[in-house]
Amino acid sequence: YFQIPVSMLGGMPDDRAAEFAELVPVGRVPVRAAAGPGAFAGDERARAYFAFDPLWLKGLTGSAASKLSVIRVEGDSMAPTLSAGDDILVDFADAGDRLRDGIYVLRVDGALLVKRLAIHPVGRRVAVQSDNPAYSDLPDCGLDEIECIGRVIWAGRKIV
Repeated sequence: YFQIPVSMLGGMPDDRAAEFAELVPVGRVPVRAAAGPGAFAGDERARAYFAFDPLWLKGLTGSAASKLSVIRVEGDSMAPTLSAGDDILVDFADAGDRLRDGIYVLRVDGALLVKRLAIHPVGRRVAVQSDNPAYSDLPDCGLDEIECIGRVIWAGRKIV
């Protein structure tokens, strides 16, 4: 209408294949990070699952797509922030020396967890917290007691 392409108005372009070719694929690891007592990793090979617009992705992180993965949340200890069945985008490059307050995927005693970390201002200690008050926190952990896998930078969920 008025010679304006639908794509300029937010609609799909006429050449959908060209538009999707510009998306950045991010692998999905077929494991679940428990927001509860813990989930044990099984087959952790990545499979393509999601593709993101490169500009949108760059707004979230400067990390390469190879340092990102989508995994599924299991359990309710992070409710209402994260719920069972949510897909989360994890940035593996955003951990270690870059560790700061936020939600992370952790490995503790072989189990994958998704929890909130609060960095103590003095020393290399953290509080491992659940957003759901029905679950207890670990108020004082050394960084050598947990393996920080990566920071959660995005979540997607089914609306029911």
